[in-house]
Amino acid sequence: MSQEAVAAKLQTMGLDIIREIISQMELGQYNIRVSVLLALAELYDTPIQDFFADLERYE
Repeated sequence: MSQEAVAAKLQTMGLDIIREIISQMELGQYNIRVSVLLALAELYDTPIQDFFADLERYE
């Protein structure tokens, strides 16, 4: 899914997200709010813990 499509879907979910923010998220330059993280989990139909699966790699 393109960054524009993700941003548009998040906007329809009531979140004020633009394509540039999606880009910053992907680059690790944006602190994602919990509400956005929950919406992304719903959007991608994936359990929230999947977003943290590789976290120990960064410790």
